[in-house]
Amino acid sequence: MLTRRAMLRGTLLAAGGAATALAGSGQVEHWLGWDRPPLGGGYASAADDLGAVAHGGVHIHYFKPVTEKLVALTFDDGPLPDYTPQFLDVLDRAQAPATFFVVGRHLEQHAGLLRGRLDRHEVANHSWSHDDLATLDLAGARRELERTHEAIKRHTGRDATLMRPPYGHLGGSTVLAADSLGYDIALWSHQMRERKYAADPAAQARDLIDTVRPGSIVLAHDAGDKRRLVALKALPALIEGLRDQGYRFVTVSELVGAA
Repeated sequence: MLTRRAMLRGTLLAAGGAATALAGSGQVEHWLGWDRPPLGGGYASAADDLGAVAHGGVHIHYFKPVTEKLVALTFDDGPLPDYTPQFLDVLDRAQAPATFFVVGRHLEQHAGLLRGRLDRHEVANHSWSHDDLATLDLAGARRELERTHEAIKRHTGRDATLMRPPYGHLGGSTVLAADSLGYDIALWSHQMRERKYAADPAAQARDLIDTVRPGSIVLAHDAGDKRRLVALKALPALIEGLRDQGYRFVTVSELVGAA
């Protein structure tokens, strides 16, 4: 007669055997290894290749404590035809500078969207394909940044000095790749909450007007689905509201360099 205890013992033995077989197959190393943890993460050591170290450290900026009322607007994921020109139009009418973190493959395809429109703006690196750099090794992360750096230089004549990792995810190899290319890393302190305020751009503008502080870096997107229109529609009121409070708009590099 098969008892409950015997059934349980058999189940545990079967599970243990399966786990042993899985470990032998290398799948456990792939799923749970330090190189690609299943819940995100990335390479644990920033110095996994000392030959790539150029500066021995990278500055990561997400807020700059300043006494002057300065704020930096940033836009990720473009340029794409649907929205990037509209964001540029709003910024042109307001004569407000911003920093565009471009995806290299988008820039390669749509460089004409930015041509002649960057006088007051900064262009920075947001990787080539918008892959999660935190899951890539050093060679992969560096390749993503190098291709975009070259595209920015080719299409704008500028050398980018800032990068922003897609999703804001940072692995050690991403930091090392940034170091090897002489980049600082720019994250953010505030963002357009495109889901929360999908139907109320005015509330989105008020949320930022009420919470921005001197030295804030604001994240928005100039590419993607229709939620991005919330940021677009909120932008004129946001700029006007912050200027009414005495704020001046600067690029991220200008903010970082402020006294």
